[in-house]
Amino acid sequence: MNRSHWLFCPGPVMVPDRVRQALFHPDMCHRVSGFEEIIQNVQKNLLKVFNANEEYTILLITGSGTAANETVISSYFGPQDNVLLVKNGEFGDRLAEISKIHGIKTTIIPYDWGACVDIADVENALQKHPEITSVMMVFHETSTSVINPVSQVGQLARKYGKSFVVDGVSAVGGEDVNVARDHIDFCTTSSNKCLAGLPGIGIICAKRSELEKTMHNKTRVAYLNLYRLYKMSETRHQTPNTPSVTMFFALDAAVERLLEEGLENRINRYKRCARVIRRGVREMGLKLLVDDAIASNTVTSVFLPEKISMDEFIRVLENKGYTLYPGKGVLRGSNMFQIANMGEVDEKMCLELLQVIKESIDELRP
Repeated sequence: MNRSHWLFCPGPVMVPDRVRQALFHPDMCHRVSGFEEIIQNVQKNLLKVFNANEEYTILLITGSGTAANETVISSYFGPQDNVLLVKNGEFGDRLAEISKIHGIKTTIIPYDWGACVDIADVENALQKHPEITSVMMVFHETSTSVINPVSQVGQLARKYGKSFVVDGVSAVGGEDVNVARDHIDFCTTSSNKCLAGLPGIGIICAKRSELEKTMHNKTRVAYLNLYRLYKMSETRHQTPNTPSVTMFFALDAAVERLLEEGLENRINRYKRCARVIRRGVREMGLKLLVDDAIASNTVTSVFLPEKISMDEFIRVLENKGYTLYPGKGVLRGSNMFQIANMGEVDEKMCLELLQVIKESIDELRP
């Protein structure tokens, strides 16, 4: 695999050669049986990645992970709902923003960015607010690299009879995501994160029984309408609007590649890469934002020495052929950057990156 530039950012990610090769397909109209077969194959394979059973289906949207989240929030929730939102980072904030835009009643349990979610807080909120109908949270809060306790929250949602909506955008294919075990009614992801596909497709794994409940919900958006997506998928194996046909070919190849590697093997590869990265940055004397016990398998949040300019650091790495992201939001000013090992990444590549990071820091030291 020859590359002139290396992506160590949390999406877009580096993809296998076969995913790029999938782009060179014959011209195809989306309203033909050949394209419907691609949709069905992707759906069948993604159900395995989500660890879903026969109660679930997969919906595919030409758009980002945020498009998938907005589809669920705008179409599933109605005026009768009160959503308990647990948030501790930028992408929890984004769920709150989408809910506000669509006028969804939302009770928020807010935490500082990078903080752990306390299960007791969730249960207390469910006891205090019986009007709550659903719980919503982010699985992997990419802005901090924290993994939230989705399995435990799912148990609480079931205990109190609430539906459970999970933003799994940076988790599916890289973490222990199991929608059936954890009583998740809706779980979203994106083609260009841990699945190692190309950007452009939002994905929803949803319970059919919950999708049926949206039939008479008020339509807030035309394109991101959950029930229209569901009915076109179930009855015709199609999408309501013209999809990005080429990106569907790429996603099909990416998920086939994941299953050939094996989901457990993919997750273990990500874990090994994360261990290499965290050991390496600590050996440089750099501090991490969160403890390994709550950190994801695919993103490491690291603080630069105070006197080194983040902009200069990112620019030097970019010039050397490596893309990393500076911290987001409130963490941007704390000189934090992120190393992502999603996609087609192995330990050798991580070691090479660490050497470049060390050299770059040494060059920039005042």
